[in-house]
Amino acid sequence: MGEYDFTFDLFDNSSDNFSAESGDFELDIEEPCPRSISSHFNRVFLPTVYGIIAFLGIIGNGLVVVVMGYQKKVKTMTDKYRLHLSVADLLFVLTLPFWAVDAAKTWYFGSFLCVSVHVIYTVNLYSSVLILAFISLDRYFAVVRATNSQATRKLLASRVIYVGVWLPAVVLTVPDLVFARTEDTSSSNFLLNQYENTETADSRILCQRFYPEASILEWTVAFRFQHILVGFVLPGLVILVCYCIIIAKLSEGSKGQVLKRKALKTTVILILCFFGCWLPYCLGIFLDTLMMLNVVPPSCQLEQAVEKWISVTEALAYFHCCLNPILYAFLGVKFKKSARSALTVGSRSSQKVTLMTKKRGPISSVSTESESSSVLSS
Repeated sequence: MGEYDFTFDLFDNSSDNFSAESGDFELDIEEPCPRSISSHFNRVFLPTVYGIIAFLGIIGNGLVVVVMGYQKKVKTMTDKYRLHLSVADLLFVLTLPFWAVDAAKTWYFGSFLCVSVHVIYTVNLYSSVLILAFISLDRYFAVVRATNSQATRKLLASRVIYVGVWLPAVVLTVPDLVFARTEDTSSSNFLLNQYENTETADSRILCQRFYPEASILEWTVAFRFQHILVGFVLPGLVILVCYCIIIAKLSEGSKGQVLKRKALKTTVILILCFFGCWLPYCLGIFLDTLMMLNVVPPSCQLEQAVEKWISVTEALAYFHCCLNPILYAFLGVKFKKSARSALTVGSRSSQKVTLMTKKRGPISSVSTESESSSVLSS
């Protein structure tokens, strides 16, 4: 997808070698690595998986947004993170149908939508991962420093999150604004020159980042390492350290062993889901980048295997946005009660809603400190 579509073939050892003697040039060209198998695989696999992820992600994250909107007023830090995460994931999955069509056939949606979808894709890809790091920080303060952390947690959820999540995510879309555009493979000499080893027999319109011809390798490697560092390593370290400390804290003492075991189980699930979804994909693009730099000797068989690995693990990584509503919302007891109330009340008349509100009071998803401290509301 996007910037990773054709970079597998850009920096092979199949480039032309010229030697000049008495004005003559000797051309030594290696046979390019065939891409038809992986291309046909992507045309079937990617649209199918993107469609499933989009369907599940829209339902799960959409329900969270609806429930939060029904509540009118977000009262807890946990609720705020849930809303931020669901908005980020919802906008992200809304871009997947465009990429599904692009993978199956070609880009039909024009240059403006090409840039727009790239921007939306990037800002929400990074923001959702960074929000997970903020959630782990909030859980750390709620569990490990529960007695005097309320002010810090409120500051993180109401102010710092915009500087630490949304601002970096927006800044990281600048390369999309600069480099993302559409190109027609049947008419662009630039594409035919740069991507001659890819399958361009079929005319199609590409929507991706196109870097300056003289420095394609440098730009591609820089942005790949940025993706790995900002999109996985840094938030992954924060998540791992915070949840490991939480596990150590919950393992102390003998009170509430049943509740603690549930909290430990939930915490381990959160860690395994994040790294299980994102680590394989990041390892794939890291290995492919090393082949670009000739740190790992490239071969046709290895390139094809890595390309297919990235296609599969990319879909696995994106599936994490479908798990987020389950892991960070539906596991909370209060949220499930609010969701049932929202769906039930939403199907009744406004008069019955008013009567129920007078009798029972406004519906709230406020989590008690004991629930927050147990990490079950995460």
